[in-house]
Amino acid sequence: MLELSILGFLAEEPLHGYELKERIKALTGHVRPVSDGALYPAITRLVAAGLLDQHTEPGAGAAPRRILALTGKGRAELLERLRHPKQTEITDQVRFNTVLAFLRHLPDPREQAAVLRRRLDFLQAPTSFFYASGKPVRAEEATDLFRQGMLRVARATGEAERAWLREAVERLDPPGAQP
Repeated sequence: MLELSILGFLAEEPLHGYELKERIKALTGHVRPVSDGALYPAITRLVAAGLLDQHTEPGAGAAPRRILALTGKGRAELLERLRHPKQTEITDQVRFNTVLAFLRHLPDPREQAAVLRRRLDFLQAPTSFFYASGKPVRAEEATDLFRQGMLRVARATGEAERAWLREAVERLDPPGAQP
């Protein structure tokens, strides 16, 4: 998720590390904060792999700033990760939001729709936070007011997301469209 965020934000424009960290924090920080101890080693790995380029510019105040930019190889890697997200990037809401934040970089609407279909397929399967006798517990079956609340909010959110996904897939890859 962190590397996808780095590649995605740098696909939009070159940034220095602090700006990049702030953008990642705005995307996922309230749920999964990013630390310098995770960010800078990830940047180092991506630079070593030839996915990022870095150069130094004079700082606004005193110290020079290290500017990061996506290389051609980095753009190709970003597109590959967007075309074929890992299963956890489909099933985990925060990770999926990261994919969604950069999916516009895929140039083919059908490839975009294929990713959305994977998420929609995942959301169609019955699930719950709680189970009884191996079956998902529905909000109406929960006897605890707070669990009932969790389940009702999750159902409403899921219904809204599924509706949006269906609309987006229809728009990106309408039935009967030519390949």
